[in-house]
Amino acid sequence: MPKNPCHHKELKQLNRISGQLDGIKKMIDEGRYCPDILTQLRAVRSSIKTVEANILETHLGHCVHDAFADGSQKKREEKVEEVKELFKRYND
Repeated sequence: MPKNPCHHKELKQLNRISGQLDGIKKMIDEGRYCPDILTQLRAVRSSIKTVEANILETHLGHCVHDAFADGSQKKREEKVEEVKELFKRYND
């Protein structure tokens, strides 16, 4: 069974997001202005979408690519269905 790709490069961004969330919690505790909090929440959402896109790109370039290069027709069809489901699930 092929090894899953490494996503350690995303940890830096996820740590940054964690810090942003801590900052938002502090803003709420301090009673900061609603639009300021919403702006920071939008920034976190954007950052999370970037991490999602990076992981999807890695999945396509590694896991899906490998299934098409070395897999059977059934394996290729399974990967196509998997990708379709991912797009349905994360289409927002």
